[in-house]
Amino acid sequence: MAGHSKWANIQHRKGRQDAARSKLFSKLAKEITVAAKMGDPDPDKNPRLRLAVKEAKSQSVPKDVIERAIKKAIGGDAESYDEIRYEGYGPNGVAVIVETMTDNKNRTASTVRSTFSKNGGNLGETGSVGFMFERKGEVIYPADAGDADDIMMSAIEAGAEDVESSEDGHIIYCADTDLNDVSNALEADLGESESTKLIWKPTTTTELGLEDMQKLMKLVDALEDDDDVQRVTTNFEATDEVMAQL
Repeated sequence: MAGHSKWANIQHRKGRQDAARSKLFSKLAKEITVAAKMGDPDPDKNPRLRLAVKEAKSQSVPKDVIERAIKKAIGGDAESYDEIRYEGYGPNGVAVIVETMTDNKNRTASTVRSTFSKNGGNLGETGSVGFMFERKGEVIYPADAGDADDIMMSAIEAGAEDVESSEDGHIIYCADTDLNDVSNALEADLGESESTKLIWKPTTTTELGLEDMQKLMKLVDALEDDDDVQRVTTNFEATDEVMAQL
């Protein structure tokens, strides 16, 4: 099983999710505000906003925080954010994509560059690692949503491309442009998902041993601690033995 789908499990085991909960809420709220400002403030008429609200709800963001984020965009007092993607390399040449939303490009570029260099990585040019990933829609359901065959049938009928089922749950992939339609069809069939979002899915992976995995986690944690960073994606692969030692 590719490393990217294990990443959340490591963070969860390490209690990182709880420690970073308020930071996560503010990042999800920022995405809602930007989506509402760029399109219609009604989630039913704005697919990006609908997905942002759905993802926020799946992470237990309170309803009033979601409503406040939308009202902020409607009120016109929301900051203007630029969406910038940075690409670079971590330990042992692992590819790293950093997605940011910032009101100060210079500050963000400087912080991201410095975080890479302090943690044994190198910031590259845009496109330097992007070719190792595909933009996809990802919908996650818990293991008890159904057995692998049932989930596969639901996914095919919904227009999805692929399913990875394991004891941790079911990860359904679709074309990035189909995510709204696929997630709606899955919801009608399987109920609420655990997560629905656009991701960068690695097409090639780099296997890491324990020491390099620990270095990578340090780099990703440092990047995610930056308020301007929305999401960090890597293409690491690691054995179950290495994962168990983290």
